[in-house]
Amino acid sequence: MRKSEVLASEAVTCLNKALCHLKDIWEEIGIPEDQRLQRTNVVKNHIKSLLEMMIKEEESLKTRLISSIQSCRTEKEQLFLELQLPVFEEETGITMLQQEKNIRTQVGALLKEKAQRMQQLKDLLEQDQDLCDILCSAPYGIQPDSVPTPEQLQSFSQHIANQNAEKARRYAEFMDLKRRIIVYMGELDHVPETSFEKDVVCEDEDSFCLSGDNIMSLKLLVSQLEEQKAENEARCEAHRQQIQRLWGRLDVPREEREAFGEHMVASRRRNLEALRAEVQRLEELKLLNIRNVTDAIRAEIAAFWEKCFLSTDQREAFAPYFSEVFTEELLSLHEAELQRLKQHHEDHRELFEGVHQWEDSWRLFLQLEKKANDPTRFTNRGGNLLKEEKQRSELHKSLPKLEKKLKAQMDAWESEQGREFLVKGEKFLVYVEEQWELHRVDKEKEKLERHLKKSKQTEEDMLYGTAVRTPTKRRLLGTPTPTKSRKFNATSSISSAASNSTSRSVYGGTLCRSPAPRPPLSANKRDLSKASNAKIQHDILNSTTSNL
Repeated sequence: MRKSEVLASEAVTCLNKALCHLKDIWEEIGIPEDQRLQRTNVVKNHIKSLLEMMIKEEESLKTRLISSIQSCRTEKEQLFLELQLPVFEEETGITMLQQEKNIRTQVGALLKEKAQRMQQLKDLLEQDQDLCDILCSAPYGIQPDSVPTPEQLQSFSQHIANQNAEKARRYAEFMDLKRRIIVYMGELDHVPETSFEKDVVCEDEDSFCLSGDNIMSLKLLVSQLEEQKAENEARCEAHRQQIQRLWGRLDVPREEREAFGEHMVASRRRNLEALRAEVQRLEELKLLNIRNVTDAIRAEIAAFWEKCFLSTDQREAFAPYFSEVFTEELLSLHEAELQRLKQHHEDHRELFEGVHQWEDSWRLFLQLEKKANDPTRFTNRGGNLLKEEKQRSELHKSLPKLEKKLKAQMDAWESEQGREFLVKGEKFLVYVEEQWELHRVDKEKEKLERHLKKSKQTEEDMLYGTAVRTPTKRRLLGTPTPTKSRKFNATSSISSAASNSTSRSVYGGTLCRSPAPRPPLSANKRDLSKASNAKIQHDILNSTTSNL
């Protein structure tokens, strides 16, 4: 039995005792029955009204519990819907008080979750608004009044992190661009003019809007300043080159050049203006010294003629070069021709350098060929003979390769330009073939000369005797070598003495006369020897002519 039932039973017992006590009192007093009935009715009504009041209060409590349960359940369902959570199943078999308590607890937890989400959303919205103001970007697409899901908050937080990273990147880029802008403006002596330039250079970095358009505008401004700087540098460099040429042509003193040295390095606006003024001054001075300047330009033109391998006809085609009437128009023609030659040399620099390389190699090859035919080279003990022979062999192999390479380059150039590439008025390969042919003719000529010399020596030997060369032994350093005379027999010695024949050293050998006096050659034999030598010379000339 429940305690409440026991208490109820005790209450009934107490009520019965009270009524019995009242009855005994009434008996003792002697209250009539009608009054007893009346008094008992009052007691009954009092107890009844009290109980009814208590029941009414408990019924009210029950009603409030039911209403609370209903309202909490409705609120709970709404919170589940807002928070997008699955609905919990309520516990069954419990009292109304427990049910109301459980529902109120769930509603409290849901309200706390909602408050946390809404506070987090509020913080994220504030950060997003700040980033949107700085980056000039669109706000994040989320409703500020609706309760976000954890996934939405996570996505929003990631978006904020990305925006912060973008802000840091743009800020770093902005600081770099601003630094470059300030440097370029300083180098160009440029003062900020537009409001955008003033915002970039003069205003605080944190107040600058880091929008994509502003970053692009900064890049465009940097590009414009770089172009302006490059243009200034190009102008300054052109002026410097022109000043250097004019200084050289006008023989400007070194002291005057050094005094102007500051403007020959920097490329600021004031330097550009100073360079312009100097060019104008030198141009005016040039007009006063036209003859000297023209002669200086002619020297440069002659140098480029050599660099470009122009022929005599091509050089003479520039008639003003030979004029002696020095005017401003003549100077302008010379300057235009010099510029044309420079451009021509620059356009074909690779080919001209290749031709120069071939000419240097060819010149060295001819020198080595000449040394190879020099008999005194064998007396060289420094090792140069082996080096020269190795170098000559390498040149003999590399020259055809270089000619082949140049031929390919010139063929490509001629195919592209639609005209021939000339060196000294003729095609380079024709020029090369002529050089090889001249070399071959020279070798044939040397060979002929050696043959004629040998033939002449043979004739002299037939007439006057043979010079016998005997090799001498190489002596060691510091060791004297005694002179040994050739032994003759007594007869030959006496005959030599009688005929006044002597022995003399020729190239380290001994020239010997015949032991016995020889009768002179008859006229017929002398004529036969001359005819033989003439025939040999004729045959050699014929063979050389046929080769040519």
